[in-house]
Amino acid sequence: MKPTLVFSILLILVSFPAEHIHASEPTPKLKPHPDAVANTHSPGEVDKPALVPFIVADPTKLKGIVVDETQAKLIGTWQYSTHTPPYVGLGYLHDQKQGKGEKAVIFTPDLPRTGRYEVRLSHCYNIRRSINTPVTIHHADGEKTIRINQQQIPEHNKLFRTLGTFRFDQGKSGWVKISNDGTDGKYVIADAVQFLYVGE
Repeated sequence: MKPTLVFSILLILVSFPAEHIHASEPTPKLKPHPDAVANTHSPGEVDKPALVPFIVADPTKLKGIVVDETQAKLIGTWQYSTHTPPYVGLGYLHDQKQGKGEKAVIFTPDLPRTGRYEVRLSHCYNIRRSINTPVTIHHADGEKTIRINQQQIPEHNKLFRTLGTFRFDQGKSGWVKISNDGTDGKYVIADAVQFLYVGE
């Protein structure tokens, strides 16, 4: 190959942005939570194929601060599943419909600034889900516990539901806890929590 041709090719490669050379950016490698029981479903085995497009495989693509279950603190034994989409990341956790009142998942964000945040919770939904899942939001002005119906379709892309707007201090003093207290007979789902800054 002539030197001038090699130089021309190198010049094109150097001047051409890297994002155009590669078809897509690699998805960050997520690792399952080390304290969770492994998923028992085969890849692609889902009960609602029509909801697969609503899965958000990469949590970093979402707005705001997102805490996935891979970053959460688990109390008691929780199990992974991908059987019922949609979900965030690798899948979602469920309480195995056991140990009621003994299990919880705590999501702690590292918030960049003090202010008010809309808090959203993601969960898949069907008739096997708890209708009165307790969710506690620990914020700068105290705590609030609400009970949500995880059989209902979340209003944001069939994945996230708004829990409310609360004031948080900068850093890691705030958290959201999902527990299975008082949810006898149904599965409690824990997936991800999103914090969207709305102002001072």
